[in-house]
Amino acid sequence: MRLSSARQAVAEAVARLGPPAAYPYGCWVIFKKVGEGKPYPDHGKDSPRDWAEVPPRMVRLEELITTKRTLDLGQLLAEDSTFYGDLFAHVVEWEGNLYLEDGLHRALRAALQQRPTLHARVLVLD
Repeated sequence: MRLSSARQAVAEAVARLGPPAAYPYGCWVIFKKVGEGKPYPDHGKDSPRDWAEVPPRMVRLEELITTKRTLDLGQLLAEDSTFYGDLFAHVVEWEGNLYLEDGLHRALRAALQQRPTLHARVLVLD
């Protein structure tokens, strides 16, 4: 994908989803909340093959709650960080919230590139 077509795709996504929302405390944030651990029940999706059954879609970074508080800067900056894993982040939707289970580095990379959205596989738990 050429850079100009990538910018066009991002512009179309922003036009479709709307601009990032301003928060009441007067600043812009990357995530809705930085969490620790998985508050939702076990879903049984342990391998990339299990997650491959879930179709990807666009999610806004500002709607995500992380399940990890720390990251490895080396992994964030690595060019081949997704080479051995899924190309899409893994998100669990539970009780009206979107939890970023896997893909924190991808999400931060998107934020650093000023992209408000991320392609993710979203598993909906009832």
